[in-house]
Amino acid sequence: MANNGSSIHWHGVRQNWTNAWDGIFGGILINGPATANYDVDLGHVFLNDWSHQTADVLALAAATTGPPTLDNCLINGTNTWTEDDGTVVGSRFETTFVSDTKYRIRLVNGAADTHFRFTIDNHTMEVISTDFVPITPYNTTNLSIGMGQRYDVIVTALSGETTGNFWIRAIPQEACSDNDNVDNILGIIRYDSSSTEDPTTTEYADLVDSCDDEDPSDLAPYLAIDVGTVEAEDDEDAGLTVTTTIKWTMNNISFLSEWDYPTVMAIAEGNNSWTTGEHVWALPTADEWVMMIIQTELAQAHPIHLHGHDFWVLGAGDGAYNSSDTTLQTVNAPRRDVAMLPGDGWLALAWITDNPGAWVMHCHIAWHTDEGFALQLVERESEINATQNNTYIDETCSSWDAYVSADDIVQDDSGI
Repeated sequence: MANNGSSIHWHGVRQNWTNAWDGIFGGILINGPATANYDVDLGHVFLNDWSHQTADVLALAAATTGPPTLDNCLINGTNTWTEDDGTVVGSRFETTFVSDTKYRIRLVNGAADTHFRFTIDNHTMEVISTDFVPITPYNTTNLSIGMGQRYDVIVTALSGETTGNFWIRAIPQEACSDNDNVDNILGIIRYDSSSTEDPTTTEYADLVDSCDDEDPSDLAPYLAIDVGTVEAEDDEDAGLTVTTTIKWTMNNISFLSEWDYPTVMAIAEGNNSWTTGEHVWALPTADEWVMMIIQTELAQAHPIHLHGHDFWVLGAGDGAYNSSDTTLQTVNAPRRDVAMLPGDGWLALAWITDNPGAWVMHCHIAWHTDEGFALQLVERESEINATQNNTYIDETCSSWDAYVSADDIVQDDSGI
């Protein structure tokens, strides 16, 4: 942290009226009612990809030659790896179940560039929450989890089981993710904590390889809120340009933040003369419904994430969006803060302007954000100053300027 500029953002915490605040990597557990009963809360289970190279090396490779193939993935920060000489190093994530007990697991995809399918051999999951929005529970044997997405599930331990071992599988989806260890991203559920044997169980036979979201009909929020009349709309086409480096764009704009003059400082000074690269969509009106249609002609799927809001997922599909032959879901549509834009397809989102701030919307693939796949909403600009500590902003920016000057830091990416 001493040698890297860092900013912080919590997924799932709306940061209501606190757009200028910060955070760090990790999970925060907020207790509250659930839409199904359970006995034990196992807390977070993070799914991450892993490389044996540094982030700087990976980012340069992604910008010049395309997405790098990652070496491995981790379940709650651990996994095994086979060295060139055959030596196996590392260890699996393990947890112990007691027969007939219901366990709540809070799944988080914290990967840079890996879409996972999560499954537990011989067990069924009851899904109760998506991106911190409680939903009407549904049962499944596997979950499709895009980067930045979270699901809470309840797993009931097998009745009468006392000695078995079962594989937990986090399977990188090769439809949109490259990894050298696809079949070895494993954890273990044990019914006997003294056991040290590897499981001999097999995965479910009906698993598919895709980067689609879960079926929207399964993601009905427990608290139904319908979409109102849309009063502002924006259409964004996602694409890329390739010269000496790869740049992702939205409406032909590759996002570029002003490192030495961030949005919150400009707002504090009453300056709203945004550069093209800052890609601002101004939303000055309070409590109105807005809609965004994002489209792409490229085959790559993208996890789209919005800060500061849950959005309503009105629909997604293949090909070009056509309002004349598309019926959007406005009655109790799924609500979340990360949704998949299908490759060569479209995604329709809506939300309410109820949270003043400067909020980023971006692709959650690390390289794509790094290469400009982002825009920002300046929401209810006239009210933002009252929500932020401008003295703190000045002090932070002064510290940043001193750091950049002393270490001769050059901005080499979008700034996100």
